[in-house]
Amino acid sequence: MAATALRDAVLGAGLLAGSANVIMQLARAPVGYGVLESRVDSGNLFRHPAKRTRTTLTYLAVATMGTDAERAAYRKSVNRAHTQVHSTPDSPVAYDAFDTNLQLWVAACLYKGFEDVYLAFVGGDPERFYGEAATLGTTLQVDPGMWPGDRDAFEEYWTDGVAEVAIDETVRRYLTDIVDLRFLPPAAAALGRPFHRFVTTGFLPPHFRAEMRLSWTPADQRRFDALLRALGVVVRRSPGPLRRFPFNLCLWDLRRRLRTGRPPV
Repeated sequence: MAATALRDAVLGAGLLAGSANVIMQLARAPVGYGVLESRVDSGNLFRHPAKRTRTTLTYLAVATMGTDAERAAYRKSVNRAHTQVHSTPDSPVAYDAFDTNLQLWVAACLYKGFEDVYLAFVGGDPERFYGEAATLGTTLQVDPGMWPGDRDAFEEYWTDGVAEVAIDETVRRYLTDIVDLRFLPPAAAALGRPFHRFVTTGFLPPHFRAEMRLSWTPADQRRFDALLRALGVVVRRSPGPLRRFPFNLCLWDLRRRLRTGRPPV
């Protein structure tokens, strides 16, 4: 069944934190190099930005709002692509897309993003949807028993995981290109870059921000806090379907694809 409490934490406004969350995931070297060296061309953000974005948003939509059957169908499709994502003898670090510990880290980053956005725009106790958030990992290969048992256990896992974060120059260069929107046409990238860099830096926890060598001042923090307060007013006053857009649209598209026999990914 769909996770109802977690569904209420799905906010389209959270897309503002999307690039920050990608940085958090790829800050673990095996994940970072898994993306950099991936042989799945259709998943390359810089070659197919629209498709990559749709795939990512659909994963989040089905993991948080989909049914068990829909998650199983999406898992099967993603697994086919993931068979090509593994290190070679020339890779600087060993990795495999089916490594459940790496998948748990990615799921933890996704949960942290959901929690940060929920607290920023809605407020309340995220503990109510924490347990359901295990689907962010179990939609792939993470065993339910691997998900930290409660929010305190998650905090311990998160603290230990952050301590292992170290972004080298190769991964940093790739992530900086994402921050600077270099996957978009040059004119669009130049137009959106200042704001995107600002919100991405703002949503990053301090350690990740330091690893990315992104500057941040007290004045920046005040401006960021003011932005979140203003957006929060809009989010809280919006009806549920509008709050969840475009994730609900991605879930509708997935259901249409499954119904018509088209590939989910």
